[in-house]
Amino acid sequence: MESKILASNKSAKRDFEILKYFEAGLSLLGPEVKSIRQGNISIRESYARIVNNEVFLFNCHIAITGKHQFNDIESKRSKKLLLNKKEITFLKKETQSKNLTLVPIKIYSKKHILKIEIGLARGKKKYEKRKVIIERERARESMRALKNNK
Repeated sequence: MESKILASNKSAKRDFEILKYFEAGLSLLGPEVKSIRQGNISIRESYARIVNNEVFLFNCHIAITGKHQFNDIESKRSKKLLLNKKEITFLKKETQSKNLTLVPIKIYSKKHILKIEIGLARGKKKYEKRKVIIERERARESMRALKNNK
């Protein structure tokens, strides 16, 4: 099962604590699929919300290229995410009760089908981000010290 990552949101793991991951399908138009496969997509500022018991991806920019670029396709239109009913009810309950958010992590192709990985996440505070950076620096320094002692 080979999957190719087409877009990733690197700032999601820095800004959020991901509690649980979900795989969803994307409801797209033909020119959008072609543009995504060419790498003309940005999910950095996008987010997912539950509207009327359906999950939508908002603010995801897909640059339409080629002969379809002048059609009536909006580059930042909302896209429906395809999830099971159980998953949607679980996500709705968690986002409403615990003030969690849905963050897109990456978009990839799995057996020629486009999938998106979304995460149920809690936003990190500034001091939590600093703490992670300090711990990472300490680990690097200890590894350097061990390497230099050999």
